[in-house]
Amino acid sequence: MFLLMVGMTSTASADFGTWLHNKKMAYWRNTAWPDPFNEADAIQVVTPFEIMKNNGWRSHNTIGHELFRAGDGALLAAGQNRVRWIATQSPLTRREIHVLEGVNAAETDARVAAVREAVAGLTLDGVEPTILVTRSVPPTTPGSMATKINRDRFENIPIPKLPTTTASGQQGVAE
Repeated sequence: MFLLMVGMTSTASADFGTWLHNKKMAYWRNTAWPDPFNEADAIQVVTPFEIMKNNGWRSHNTIGHELFRAGDGALLAAGQNRVRWIATQSPLTRREIHVLEGVNAAETDARVAAVREAVAGLTLDGVEPTILVTRSVPPTTPGSMATKINRDRFENIPIPKLPTTTASGQQGVAE
């Protein structure tokens, strides 16, 4: 009987020690809250915006079909200007040039070579931009459509009118 009590006592004291440790840990976790979780929460809030920024820069720094000559993949003047801007004016961490794939491998290689040649002809003050090939076409709108949308918007703006009464209910300036 004595050995049984001794065995139960040692088990009970071990359980009590574990229980006490868990209670202390719970107390300290509760008193520290929310500090241990602030950084993780902040990262979760910022992450989608960082993804959107990266996607926006990738789209902006993509040299699309309209900036290359059809067939041989040579850069047009607008394409050379875009490459110059990306290589010299964009932030140092955003100096990546994304070249849109051509219709075949030969055209893609010609496009990349034309961009490399354009970058080589520039005087760079920092890091040389990375040249990457992409398949994702940046969303664009034809200039004629954008012009039509803007003109329609300006034609449908109502003529500004002053109110006929003031906030207090008296006669206003316009009648």
